[in-house]
Parts: sequence; C-alpha cells; structure tokens
Amino acid sequence: MTAALTAIGWLLAVMVAAPLAVLSLELIAGIWPARAKPVPAIGAHVAVLIPAHDEAGGIGATLAALFAVVPAGTRVLVVADNCTDETASIARAAGAAVLERNDTANRGKGFALAAGRDYLARDGEMTPDVVLVMDADCRLLPGSIETLAAAALAANAPAQAINLIEADLAAPPMVQVSSFAMLVKNLYRSRGMERIGGAALLTGTGMAFPWPLLAEAKLATGSIVEDLALGIELTEAGHAPLLVGTAGVRSAPAAMADALAQKTRWEHGFLDTLRRRALPLVVRGMARRSLALTLLGLHLIVPPLALLLVMAGAIFAMLILLWLGGASFLPAVALGGVLAVALVLVMMAWLVGGRAYLSGRSLLRVPLYLVWKLPVYLGFLRGAQATWNRTPRR
Repeated sequence: MTAALTAIGWLLAVMVAAPLAVLSLELIAGIWPARAKPVPAIGAHVAVLIPAHDEAGGIGATLAALFAVVPAGTRVLVVADNCTDETASIARAAGAAVLERNDTANRGKGFALAAGRDYLARDGEMTPDVVLVMDADCRLLPGSIETLAAAALAANAPAQAINLIEADLAAPPMVQVSSFAMLVKNLYRSRGMERIGGAALLTGTGMAFPWPLLAEAKLATGSIVEDLALGIELTEAGHAPLLVGTAGVRSAPAAMADALAQKTRWEHGFLDTLRRRALPLVVRGMARRSLALTLLGLHLIVPPLALLLVMAGAIFAMLILLWLGGASFLPAVALGGVLAVALVLVMMAWLVGGRAYLSGRSLLRVPLYLVWKLPVYLGFLRGAQATWNRTPRR
C-alpha cells in the first residue's frame, strides 16, 4: 500500500513539476535583457493589414497613430469584418484602403485576415514583400515597421514585435496582475524560448510575414487562437517565428470584466491546443531532431501561469496528505523545490521589469487574482469556448 501511494505521489508530482521546470528554464534564459542587435535596413514594399469588427470608436485614432510612424509607400488595409457601425467610412476618411466583408457564417479574425491577404494579391498593385498584421486597438512604436520587415525578410520567417499592455499603475489590481502576466508570457518566456533554440510566440498583433509565407498560410479558420495555430504551422514548416526586441506594439488595459472575457477566449483556446497538440509536437520534434519544434511542444505543456500555480498548490497539498497516509515524503520535497524555484524566478521577473506594470500593493492581491481566474478554468471543464468574440474597448 505504501509503495502504491508513493507511486501515485510521484505521478502527481511529475505532472506539475514538468511544466514548472519548462517555465523556469524559459525565465532563466529570458529575464535578462540582451544588447539590441541592429537589423540592417532592407528596402521592402510593406502592407499593414488590420482586421476590424465594429471599431468605429477607435479606428480613427489607431490609423492616425499608425500613419504617424509608417514609412513612405506603406499600404494600409482595414478589413471591416461583419461591421454594423461606421468602421469602414471612418477608416476611409483616415486614409486607409478598406475591404468590407459580410459573412456571418464565417466569423473571426482568421477569415478577416484571409480576405485581406486575398485582396492584397489581386488589387492590381504590386504584391507586398512583407505584410504586417496589427489589431485595431494597438499602437506600433516608431521604427517597428521597418525593423520587423527587415527581420522577416532576412530570416524568411515571421517576425514578432514585443506585444505588451500599456503600463498603468492606476489600473485595478486584477488588471495590473494580468498585464504583468502578459509581460512574463510575451517577453520573458518568448525571449527565453528563442534563446535556447525554440520559436518565439506569435501574439496576434505586431507580427510581420514575408509574403510567400503568408500567401500559403491557412488563415481562413474559425480558431479562437489563430496566431498560436499559425505559429505552430510555420514552425513545423521550418519557419520558426523570431522575436524582435527593438520593435514594440502596445494596447490599453481593458476593464476588469472585459479582460476576463478576453482571457476566457484566449486561455480556453490555449488549453484546448495544449490538450490536443503539445505532446504530439514534442514527439514529432524529437523524431525530426527539430529543437524548435520540440521546445514549442514543451512550451505548450505549460498552462497559463495562474492555473499552473493553482494546480501546483493543490497537488502539493495532496502530496502532504499522501505522506501523512504513509507514502514517501520525497515527491512532496521534489515538487516543493521545483515550485520554489519557479516562484523565485517569477519574483525576479517582477523585480527586473514587472514593477512598471504591477505595484507592490497589487502584488499582494495575486491570491485574489487566482480566485478571479477560477471561473475561466471551471468554464473550460464544462466546455471550452469555441467561437470568436470581440473584446470590448475602453
């Protein structure tokens, strides 16, 4: 009986220690900034593609900010996708080309991107060398378009800008914690995975594609995590995305209820991808001796940070109970050690760059954040969200 309990304890410990170890490795490699490597300028014909659904309230300001930083000759195309407001007319008045798409049976960002790509291929103008995708509520930092285009062409791979929420220490504590979690995922973990030989993460906005890659990509899907699926597809094809540290894209923090809705969509999609594709990717990567593919699969076994910490705490408590019931204490010690390392590294991430996004006072609210996120994960167990929804704007 004791041996059986110990075996169960080791199985539980490994289940959560493995993703904690992957998280720790990515943070060790990615926390510390590196000296920016200059990307040589490459003359390129660039198109910026913006999918937009009912964005009349903000598309004008987005385009004004974009036209202030785009290089001369850049084409800007807004796909007004199933809009019921004045998005199209406002975008035209701001100087963008506009494609109006009305297909309520095929809704979602992937379909809008496919329509925009096809428009760029047939509109009679020169086919772009690079297409940069950005969301309708984002702002590109100056110089990002040139840097992303040059990096994408030089590597013949997608180039991803650092995608973060604008720092706002006056935001509600739950929003601050969410912004910090995005910093960990989109900067530190993505940079760490790339540094150890993996692929950077595509985050849906601020991502540039060489035209031949985008032309062949499977975009017209209803996936609610289309950027994640596209990154997997391109990594499998040998075009692993890269993170461009000198390019950036920013968006305003959402209200608490809106942030939770956005996270529900993304995290349900991510968890479904984890369930279906993580281990097969690891196996295929090892079989093909592809470090990038193997590391991408390992990245996908790491649940969202809040869920991972809840799981680790619950399983650690279970291991203590098993020990009290006669099992070996070693599984609890092993998991406790791995968990402690991961927590120390998350704290280091906060000290290195996270304090601009998460105040010390709000840091103390992290346990409440974990509770705030529980409905997202309970909802996944009841049935994952499978349809796209627009995140409300401020």
